[in-house]
Amino acid sequence: MGSADPPAPPPTGWRSWVAGSRPRTLPAAVVPVLVGTACATGEADVVAWRALAAGVVALALQVGTNFANDYSDGVRGTDDPAQRVGPVRLVGWGVQPAGAVKRAAVLSYATAALAGLALALAVGPELIVVGAAAIAAGWFYTGGSHPYGYYGFGELFVFVFFGVVATAGSTYVQSESLTALSLVASVPVGLLATALLVINNLRDIPGDTTSGKRTLAVRLGDTRTRWFYVSMLTAAFLCIPVVAGAFDRAPAAAALVGVVLARAPVLKVLEGARGRALIPVLGATGRVQLVSGALLAGGIWLGA
Repeated sequence: MGSADPPAPPPTGWRSWVAGSRPRTLPAAVVPVLVGTACATGEADVVAWRALAAGVVALALQVGTNFANDYSDGVRGTDDPAQRVGPVRLVGWGVQPAGAVKRAAVLSYATAALAGLALALAVGPELIVVGAAAIAAGWFYTGGSHPYGYYGFGELFVFVFFGVVATAGSTYVQSESLTALSLVASVPVGLLATALLVINNLRDIPGDTTSGKRTLAVRLGDTRTRWFYVSMLTAAFLCIPVVAGAFDRAPAAAALVGVVLARAPVLKVLEGARGRALIPVLGATGRVQLVSGALLAGGIWLGA
């Protein structure tokens, strides 16, 4: 089905808020905390509440960015329901008032800030700077007068903040130092998170083109974006043996099981799935990230 087909009726009430938080994207928040915390094993005694707080920060940032994206795109008029498919757009589709969605974004960011402040008090004020940068990056992805997501930099944001920063940061709050293992392990984590955004933007190429939203997918075009998605997954799985071998964490190679799960979404993409047919691909990519990330984290921990 094409992307111009009318969307299914959106959920209402509390279900609309759950849908608006975009649950399929949440593995991008969970996985780096799991992997980063595992990387701290052997470097320091892992403190459970710090790991939990890091998880709250990551999840709240992800949800906040999703709501902020919904709000900013909605008030700009770039979420035309006649052009878009995929997760419900609370503002653009008239499901929730713009002000309510903006408040939800602010509340989510405030939750991340409070959890981050607790970590900063325990670890160091440098975390406040990192947290403020992450919140600003999430808001200005589609917010402000010159949103960088509209100019093709969204994938870079995801790789940096939901890959390198979240993974290495989760190690840092435990060991209070940056480690080579956490930095290298952050690369496959970031690549898998980026693949989620690539699929999202591939699906939205028709609507984004019409609305003038120049995402990287729009700039690359349909065919090259499909190969870009495949390259993200391929590069991620090529990094796993490096983590397992270079740092003597052989059990981490179990994350290669994700290759099996990746086969179906990759085939769908290469076969030319479009519009709503790409929605299951987004979910499948999230499962690849979650399973691969959990196995990577478990393998790093077991190999310590």
